[in-house]
Amino acid sequence: MNFVLDASVTMVWLLGDAKQSDQNYAKRVLNALKVSGALAEVPVIWALDVTNVLVKGESRQLFTEAQSEAFLEMLSAAPISADHATFTTALGDTLQLARRYRLSSYDAAYLELALRRGLPLATLDADLNKAARKAGVLRFV
Repeated sequence: MNFVLDASVTMVWLLGDAKQSDQNYAKRVLNALKVSGALAEVPVIWALDVTNVLVKGESRQLFTEAQSEAFLEMLSAAPISADHATFTTALGDTLQLARRYRLSSYDAAYLELALRRGLPLATLDADLNKAARKAGVLRFV
């Protein structure tokens, strides 16, 4: 089953610094990608979300540049597909969702993609998860 993947889940795969229940959820999502043949769809800003965490983590010496590169290799091998229509929806549907649910535009982009594609959302972000429930989007796994 395809789903929308939020960066909050992605980064737990590298950092492993979340509470145990979140780590378990992130592992289930990753396992779904590796084993079940699922495809993760992401808005184009996902890559910027991931990059931002990598740069900040490296500067705080949470991990090395080499560890970041190995993580990026793992991500590039994973079945993750960027949705380029995110750009065309940003000033319309995404903006309206951000306003309605009081989300950042970044989080609203994940919600918009899940709504548009009719896909469940894999997220650990509490505000995004709450907005998704209100909008009728299922949580993945």
